[in-house]
Amino acid sequence: MHFPRMPIEAESPEQRSYDRVRFNLAESSVRDRSLGDLGVELSALTLCYGDHRGDPTLRSLIAARTGGGLTPDDVLITAGASAALFIVAISLLQPGDHVVVERPNYATNIVTPRVLGCAVDCLDLDFDRGFALDLDALAGMIRPETRLISLTTPHNPTGVALDAESLLQVIALAEPGGAHVLVDETYREMSFTPKPPPVATVSDRAISVGSLSKSFGVPGIRVGWIASRSPSLMHRFLCAKEQIGICGSVVDEAIAAHALARADAWLAQSNERLRAALARVAAWMAGEAMLEWAPPGGGCVCFPRLRPEVSIDTDAFYRVLDDEHGTFVGPGHWFEQSDRSFRIGYGWPTPAELDGGLDAISQALRAAG
Repeated sequence: MHFPRMPIEAESPEQRSYDRVRFNLAESSVRDRSLGDLGVELSALTLCYGDHRGDPTLRSLIAARTGGGLTPDDVLITAGASAALFIVAISLLQPGDHVVVERPNYATNIVTPRVLGCAVDCLDLDFDRGFALDLDALAGMIRPETRLISLTTPHNPTGVALDAESLLQVIALAEPGGAHVLVDETYREMSFTPKPPPVATVSDRAISVGSLSKSFGVPGIRVGWIASRSPSLMHRFLCAKEQIGICGSVVDEAIAAHALARADAWLAQSNERLRAALARVAAWMAGEAMLEWAPPGGGCVCFPRLRPEVSIDTDAFYRVLDDEHGTFVGPGHWFEQSDRSFRIGYGWPTPAELDGGLDAISQALRAAG
C-alpha cells in the first residue's frame, strides 16, 4: 500500500521553515514549552526498552484523569495521537469495510481508511448548522458492513464541541450493527462548554484517543494514547504497536508523566490564555465584514470562511498573506474543503502575534479582493 503525503503535513510551518513566518496562526496547539519550563531532571533515567504498553505511572495518571472507572490496563501509550489513530485503523479495518468519518477532519482519519481499501463515507459538517453533527444523516449512512464511525470533539478545524447526549446517540446508532466508535479527544482538556464523558468510559465498542501535544504544548515528546475498556481491543492495538516500534521512548514517557502530574496548574494557565485569545478573535471577527464563522466551543482553533457574496482570488490572498505579511494559516484544502475557508490557531501565538496576524489577514483579503 502507498500513502500519499498529506498537504497539512507537507505545507506545515515546520516543513516550510519557521524563519519565513512572522505571524504563525497555523499551529493547532498552545505555545510550545521548553525542557527548562518543565524543570524535569532525567540524569538517573535508564535508557532501556520500556513497558510495551507504556510507562505504568503515565498510564495510571491518564486513567485517573479520564475517569469513568478506566484502569491503567485500559490505556496504551502511542507516539502521539497520530500514531494512535493509525493503530486503530490498521487494527480494525480491512479492504471492503465501511467507515463513516466526519469532514472536515485531520487528514489521517480519512486518508488511512482509504489507503486500506475501505469504503469511506464522509459525514460533511454544514457551516449553516454551525458544524453541528447531523445525527439523522449519520443514521442514514450506517450499513451492515460499517465497522468504524470516526468523530472528533472538540473538533479540528472548527473547534465545535459535541455534547454528551449526542455522543450517547452516536453509540446507540453504532452498537446494534457492531460498529466501533472512535473519538479523537485530543482537545478535550480545552473546553469552553460542559465536556461529554470520554467515549471509552461509555461503551466497550468505543475508543478514545488523546494526546499531550495540543493542550500541554509538548508536541516534541510525541506522547498520545488509546483508551478502551475492551481487553480484546487493547490486545489488538498492542500487537500493532509492537509491529511498528515495540515500545515508546522512555525519555518521552518520563517527561509526559512529569507534565501530567502538574496538569491542573498548567491547564488553568493555558485555558485562561485561550479564553483571552478567543475573545480577541471574536472581536476581530465582529469587525471583519468579509468573513463569517461558527464560534468554537473548545480547542484552540476556528474555521472562518469568506462570506458567499465576497468575490476574491483565493490564490492571491494566500500569496499576499505569506509573501508580503509573513502570516501563515491553515487553508481549507488541508481538510478537503474549499480554500475560501481557513483554520486559525489562536492558542499558539502571543497576544501581539495574534493581533498582528489577524490584521494581516484583513489586509490580505482586501489586497486580493
